[in-house]
Amino acid sequence: MSLTLIDISHLLVTRGKEQYGGEAVSQLEHALQCAHLAELAGETPQTVAAALLHDIGHLLAPECRAADNAGRDGLHQYVALPFLRALLPPAVLEPVRLHVDAKRYLCAMENGYWEALSPASKHSLELQGGAYSVEQAVQFVSQPFAHEAIRLRRYDDAAKVVGRATPAFEHFMHMLATVTARHALAKMPAAVSA
Repeated sequence: MSLTLIDISHLLVTRGKEQYGGEAVSQLEHALQCAHLAELAGETPQTVAAALLHDIGHLLAPECRAADNAGRDGLHQYVALPFLRALLPPAVLEPVRLHVDAKRYLCAMENGYWEALSPASKHSLELQGGAYSVEQAVQFVSQPFAHEAIRLRRYDDAAKVVGRATPAFEHFMHMLATVTARHALAKMPAAVSA
């Protein structure tokens, strides 16, 4: 089953009101802040869409949070991919898939990154396998869309501020609709010329 834009909107508006893990913001506030930070940084619409949707797996599968609470990784970065694949291009899906690995990469490669993580993010990192080895970090960064995922990770880390102003939800849904429409057009067979 594929999600539609209406399904995504409904998920974000209803289940998005829940607290974002151990952070002081809701899932929706986190998503909007992350997308806004990406937009302010001049990211492509696809990367902004990835920022908006990177944690939607938590909303699709509450068992992800239950697994995290039980001391297991809920693998939320993979949950949404089958539901979004028909709707969105790899430029959105791959940063979503890689955003957890990007945290593991940054912990291995950037001095001070781990220390700056929130307590909840440090806890989830342990469940997700901890920092990469240098070899794993090199493998990660060589993948397509790894650099977008690293930038997404930085927006993710900064998108936990209580009361931070962002554009309205509709602003990002309009942008997401544009991304999905372009993806649908790109998938259409080229018109046959006479």
